[in-house]
Amino acid sequence: MVTRRALAFVFLMVVVGLNLRPALSSVAPLLTRLQESAGLSSTQAGLLTTLPVLFLGLAAPLAPRLAERLGSERALSLALIILASGLVLRVLPLPGVLFAGTLLAGAAIGIGGTLLPGLVKRELPESADLLTGLYTMALCFGGALGAGLSVPLADWLGSWQLSLVSWTLLALIALVLWHLGMPQRSAQRTGANTPSLPLSRLLRHALSWQVMLFMGIQSSMAYIVFGWLPTLLIARGYDETVAGWTMAVSILTQLASALAAPWMARFSCDQRLMLIAVQLCTASGLALLLIAPLGWRWPGAVLLGLGQGGSFSLALTLLVLRTDSARLAGQLSGFAQGGGYTLAALGPFVVGLMLQANATIEHIAWLLLALMGVCCLFALLAGRNRRLVERGDTLYVERY
Repeated sequence: MVTRRALAFVFLMVVVGLNLRPALSSVAPLLTRLQESAGLSSTQAGLLTTLPVLFLGLAAPLAPRLAERLGSERALSLALIILASGLVLRVLPLPGVLFAGTLLAGAAIGIGGTLLPGLVKRELPESADLLTGLYTMALCFGGALGAGLSVPLADWLGSWQLSLVSWTLLALIALVLWHLGMPQRSAQRTGANTPSLPLSRLLRHALSWQVMLFMGIQSSMAYIVFGWLPTLLIARGYDETVAGWTMAVSILTQLASALAAPWMARFSCDQRLMLIAVQLCTASGLALLLIAPLGWRWPGAVLLGLGQGGSFSLALTLLVLRTDSARLAGQLSGFAQGGGYTLAALGPFVVGLMLQANATIEHIAWLLLALMGVCCLFALLAGRNRRLVERGDTLYVERY
C-alpha cells in the first residue's frame, strides 16, 4: 500500500532532483556568448565546464560526514542553500565570481546527489531501484530545461546573466518545499545518524572500484555533452538555438530510458547486458551527431539520450543493488560519486584543450568513442550479480 508519507517523499525527491542539473546544462548553450563577453579562451571555457564537475566529485565524500552531524535531511537543505548561493554569485559583476559561483554550485550538487540514493534506500527500500529511475528522470528533465531554455531566457530577459540566475528561483522553491516536508528521523530508521564505515574498508574490495570507475567514465561522457555538445555542433554548422535544442531533445529523451532501464534491470541480478546496450546507444548517438552528415542529428540526439539516460540511471541503481543496507548505499554513493565525478572532470577539460589546439571535431569524436570502449569494460565488471554485505565488523562481497 502506498502511504501519504511515501508519496510526499517521492514528490520531494523529484523536486530536488530537478535542481541538480540546470546549473550545469544551462551554461553550455550560452558558452559562445560567455566567451565573447567575458573574453574566455577555449581552455578557460573548458575550465568553466570542468569546475562544477570537479567540485561535485570533491564534495561528494563530504555528504556522509554532513549526514552524521546534521542528519541527511538537514544536510540536503544545506546543499540547496549552497546551490542557490552559487547560482547568484556566478553572475555578480565582480572578477572571478563566475568561476567561484560555478564551483559552489557543483559542490552543492555533489552533496545533494550523494545524499539522495541513501535516503531512497532508507525510506522505500523495496522500490529503491524504480525510485532511482524516477529520480534520474527528474535529473534529466531538469537538465533538458537548462539546455533548452537558457538561450530563449537570455533573449527574453536581455542578458545571459539573467538567464543563468533565473534558476535560483527553482532552487529556492525546492528548499522551501523540502524544509517543510522532509522526512523526519527516528531511532528505528538507520542511516542518517549511524557512524560511517571507514573508507579503507570499501577500498579493499574491487567491486567498489568497479562501480566508481563505471560511474566516473559514463559521467565524463555526460558532462562533455553538458559542457561542449552545443559548441561542437555549432562548429559543425548548426546555429546557436538549434544546437541548444538538439542537446535539449537528447536530454529529454533520457527520461524514457532513465525510468525503463532500472525497471528492466530488476528482472535479473546481472545487469551487464543492459549496461552494454546503453553504452552502444550512447556511442551510436555520438557518431551520428559528430561524424555523420548533419541530417542525422535527430536520430543521433535520440540515441545519445537513450544511452546516457539509461547509463546514468543504471549507475545510480548500482549504488543500491550492490549494497545490502542504507548505510552501505550512502557510503558507496559517497565513494563512487566522489571519485567518479573527480575523474569525470577531466573529460570536459581535455575537450577544451583539444579545441584550443585546433583539433578537428572528428578527432574529438573518435576519442570519445574510444572512451566508450573503456566504459564497456567496467560495465561488464560492475554489472555482475555481486553486492557488498556488512556483518558486524566484517565487510565482504557475496553473490545474490
